[in-house]
Amino acid sequence: MSILARLTEKSWEPGEQPVERERPSAGTVGTLAYFAVATVMFTLLVAAYLMRMGLHGGVDHVHDWKPMPHPPLLWINTLVLIASSLAWEGARRRGDIRAAIAGAALGMLFLAGQVLLWQHYQAAGYYLSTNPANAFFYLLTALHGLHIVGGLVAAGRALAAANMRNVALCAIYWHFLLVIWLILAALLLLT
Repeated sequence: MSILARLTEKSWEPGEQPVERERPSAGTVGTLAYFAVATVMFTLLVAAYLMRMGLHGGVDHVHDWKPMPHPPLLWINTLVLIASSLAWEGARRRGDIRAAIAGAALGMLFLAGQVLLWQHYQAAGYYLSTNPANAFFYLLTALHGLHIVGGLVAAGRALAAANMRNVALCAIYWHFLLVIWLILAALLLLT
């Protein structure tokens, strides 16, 4: 179905209606709308991060940006999230509920790893209010973690209903969160 046909569709009028499989589901439309909103939010945060990091002369902020170290746990968490995304993709392609459960379990493991990472940083004296780089790190990872929690809730509902259409949406959602995380991790590691 072309976009023009979709936009001019009058589903309330009698007559031939498009085949249901040609229409995107409400879940698909909602997920795509969510991706647009989340992309804008994370893009604005990345822009704010780069602008704050780049403040120069004439302002008292010149020397207050101190990047955080990169412990191995950061890399391990990234690998866990990649494995989670791969498990979700396997679930989507094969219709395998066990793979989806593994993907969700790896998502929970990623969250636990992020909590350990926060504890590691705090034990080393990198508190939220110590400097702007720390504040951005905690803000970005907390927002990403909240999106993971939301994905786990959606995954729990999809798995409880054994709804493979929603499992496929969860897989796409997980890939989106992986891309966001890779961008955030690269930003935090390179700056």
